[in-house]
Amino acid sequence: MKLPAFQDLIIFENEDYLVINKPPFLATLDERVGGAPNILRLARQHYDDIQAGHRIDKETSGALALAKHPEAYRNLAMQFEDRKVQKVYHAVSWGVHHYEGLRVERSIETTTKGKARLAFNGKHAETLVRTLETFARHTLFECMPITGRMHQIRLHLMYLQAPIVGDTMYGGEDFYLSSLKRKFNVKQGDEEQPFIKRFALHAYQLTFAGLDGEPISVQADYPKDFRVLVDTLRQYS
Repeated sequence: MKLPAFQDLIIFENEDYLVINKPPFLATLDERVGGAPNILRLARQHYDDIQAGHRIDKETSGALALAKHPEAYRNLAMQFEDRKVQKVYHAVSWGVHHYEGLRVERSIETTTKGKARLAFNGKHAETLVRTLETFARHTLFECMPITGRMHQIRLHLMYLQAPIVGDTMYGGEDFYLSSLKRKFNVKQGDEEQPFIKRFALHAYQLTFAGLDGEPISVQADYPKDFRVLVDTLRQYS
């Protein structure tokens, strides 16, 4: 994977914070094994004291806030703790679903292998789900997690029987163009590849208060793979 230049990822910057549009397949922090590149390492080549204010899954793209100094980090961490940060995600899911601000409340517990599950005795988890657009066999959702549990949106959409495209961990099959395009031919000897090589989840918007109390609200454009997926589903609807 070709590493992007960190400066090219920045979509907002002031003296306290950076917000970047994180590409998919790049972890926020160090992973348990190996020394693979990650966002924090890239950022520290330019800013000595920078810290990630939160994290998003490696495969998920989108808005990620970093704090340039300890006071800024504390300010953002407190807002996450008090659930004052507003996060808006977009997801492409299987099935055609119509929801106008549905509130999903299903508890979640983490399991040992980097997975989580819905569990009656788990921690409280709450997500607001709204349909943005429907296609022939899929739905583009807006999801606002009120809590911040591991894999929360993915699990809550699975619960709604609307698993995310490509999220094979939580019931979402890969999407192949041949399922929509009747005369789709793969070159002889080749195997058709999934249309998007990750689960289709993007952190679209992030809103929090700066050190002066004024709101900072940043939108992150879709990366190419997500944008092309949505455009293609529109085309064949």
